[in-house]
Amino acid sequence: MSGAGGPGAWLAGPVRPLRVAAYAGLFLLGAVVGTAGSLVQGAWFPGGLLLALLATAGLFHGSGRATGNQLGVVCSAVGWLVTVLLLSGGRPEGDGAFSAGTGPVVYIIGGMTLAVMCATLAKPAQPGGITTRLDR
Repeated sequence: MSGAGGPGAWLAGPVRPLRVAAYAGLFLLGAVVGTAGSLVQGAWFPGGLLLALLATAGLFHGSGRATGNQLGVVCSAVGWLVTVLLLSGGRPEGDGAFSAGTGPVVYIIGGMTLAVMCATLAKPAQPGGITTRLDR
């Protein structure tokens, strides 16, 4: 498929350093939100779990809106998931960021569900753009 308007046209375009930095920043922001959520969800159960899931949803939805594509959501979700999985493993001494119980499971599964939901949200129609509605 040739031409500037094809679905994979962004792959053939020049690399923009600011865009790469924005995606790297979203990855780091995902790691920060994952760390904070891992600590908060166990500290103030059940309010901390709700707060952690709301922050996670805000991160994923905001990164999708800020970049205008699913790659922004994926970058923040990968940063969040890597951090949460590393923190859930614990250490040989027995220390871990997650407490025992269903709270951490709900946080991990809920966060992954939110990432998928935000990555698959339909984009809002552009003002003055072409619509699919046929008026008579």
